[in-house]
Amino acid sequence: MLRYPHTMPPAPGAILEVAPDILWLRMPLPFALDHINLWLLRDTDGYVLVDCGYGDKATRALWEQHFQTTLRDLPITRILVTHHHPDHLGNADWLMQRFACPLSMTAAEFLMAHTIFHSCAPFTAETTLSLFRSHGADPIQLDAFAARADLYEAGVPGLPTRYHRLNEGAEHSIDIDTNPWEIIIGHGHAPEHASFYTEAKGVYISGDMLMPKISTHISVWAFEPESDPLTHFLGSLHAMAELPSDTLVLPSHGLPFYGIGERIAQLREHHEERLDELRDLLRAAPRSLCAAEISPILFRRELDVYQRFFAISETIAHLNHLWLNNETTRDIDDQGVISFSLAE
Repeated sequence: MLRYPHTMPPAPGAILEVAPDILWLRMPLPFALDHINLWLLRDTDGYVLVDCGYGDKATRALWEQHFQTTLRDLPITRILVTHHHPDHLGNADWLMQRFACPLSMTAAEFLMAHTIFHSCAPFTAETTLSLFRSHGADPIQLDAFAARADLYEAGVPGLPTRYHRLNEGAEHSIDIDTNPWEIIIGHGHAPEHASFYTEAKGVYISGDMLMPKISTHISVWAFEPESDPLTHFLGSLHAMAELPSDTLVLPSHGLPFYGIGERIAQLREHHEERLDELRDLLRAAPRSLCAAEISPILFRRELDVYQRFFAISETIAHLNHLWLNNETTRDIDDQGVISFSLAE
């Protein structure tokens, strides 16, 4: 079983020290997943911040409290962002302006943020809706998804125009208070998700790649409709599995935990069970099925619009995985709707 050194998160505006000179902050999110964990790492002249929180008034009000209490007279000297999603990048530009500090993230995540924010062709609402339409989403679903098309800008009011690039490998480690932090790049949830490990403290800041209770979201997007992000995610687990068993994992959502090997095994099992469900569904079906038909069967609980959006994209990811591994065949009808059957 996983072991949790803290049974409760810090209260809003408060902190917990989870390891020497590593502070845990929790910020709210306006979703069913209602929080994100942020991490302040004490450095020589101030704090290095890992992730920034959603760019809304509630989060910025809590940051104002932390400026007066947690930080006191010490600045944020550097911001590390794991990936481009709004709960991680949302306040980066605002904090950079306040502290005149640099931002570090991977190149793919920095560029992805700008591509989405500026609604470049692969990320317009229509291109996203066309993906879901091709997988059988009905007009009511599409209208509901379209109403949430501005979700990214709601959480990222402004974007930095410059950054320092994070790269993987020991030669690219970051020194924080004389301790080297290794950068581990993961895929599947985001194009080039960065996470951070320090042997000196036995701590791994996992971002969204490794969480104690939920599996990170794996999805197919319109700009890469025939991709297999699940294979990329499962492959990324290998690097994490090599970390010592007594590593303290600091996730973006949920509680810090010990038991990295067990959690990785659980995630592998979870996705194999999901694939088995798909195999069984397709085997029993009298005809080929599209992702919009399968998604409510895989995700049986009541979902809001935001969750349904991700449920169908994750269903597509698992179907693509089976198709690209020659376990299913894929048909496209006269309306352009894609459906899947179990291969003979």
